[in-house]
Amino acid sequence: MRRRRPAPAPLPLRDGVDPVRVRLPAEDGRSTVRGWLLDRFPASAPELEELFASGGIVDDAGRPLAHDAPYVPGGSVWYHRALPAEPELPGDLPVLFEDEWLLAVDKPHGLPTTPRGGFVAQSVLVKLRRARGEDRLSPLHRLDRGTAGVLLLSRDPATRGRFQTLFQDRAVAKEYEAVAVHRPGLGLPRVVESRIVKDRTCLQAREVPGPANARTVVDRAGPPFSDAEGEWARYRVRPETGRTHQIRVHLAGLGAPVRNDPLYPRVRPAGSEDPARPLQLLARRIGLTHPMTGRPLVLESRRALHSGSPA
Repeated sequence: MRRRRPAPAPLPLRDGVDPVRVRLPAEDGRSTVRGWLLDRFPASAPELEELFASGGIVDDAGRPLAHDAPYVPGGSVWYHRALPAEPELPGDLPVLFEDEWLLAVDKPHGLPTTPRGGFVAQSVLVKLRRARGEDRLSPLHRLDRGTAGVLLLSRDPATRGRFQTLFQDRAVAKEYEAVAVHRPGLGLPRVVESRIVKDRTCLQAREVPGPANARTVVDRAGPPFSDAEGEWARYRVRPETGRTHQIRVHLAGLGAPVRNDPLYPRVRPAGSEDPARPLQLLARRIGLTHPMTGRPLVLESRRALHSGSPA
């Protein structure tokens, strides 16, 4: 089933940042949009009041909403929020490939793909939009914040769907490398299939009984090695589906969690992550047939995972 193309935002980007969209539940007893927003986001009440006063909150048609605008079940409101104070994150984004339709960069560890939580300007998307002056850039897929490697972005909204179809049809070959706990009895190569679900309120994804929706091919990518922290191996991993945290969940399920993973097998305390010890997971290679030229395209990260010493 094809995903429905989202409606265009009624507000323009502001300094490379998309407007916030808030969907109004289909069933709610509120009489006004303002009342619902203030109840939903009490910590943002002063900012929201200022936005209503200045006409900065609009509906799907771009019409400014007054403070007494009626609640419209199933509708949306849009606005630009004040940007949070953000620590500077790694910003090196070497270009691996570009043409008039596509941009491929080599994402560093620790940088979110898109604005999320407390990181807005400190994201691949906003950094690239600002640096290149390209407001139309949009990611074609995502890498977790801790994962480094090949990331593809669309440069042309008119052809973005052609690339997205390749991902939906599983016509994009993705290969990752991971440094993870050495497990000599895994019988590699092997296929791991399971059902993975993730609740929005939980940091971890988890495997549950039921029909498989995640498939990963795991193989050895080099000899094992050891250091003061344990015994490790380098794995070559090919995800054939794209569930959230799929590789990390499947390797942890094999008893071989990725080195420096803050979530698997156990969630580490907030604030305990060390930028000098990044998650040892790399999107090494992506291959596809370019939908606009018909030519094969293989892109490879130039980054390296740590091996033989603490990462």
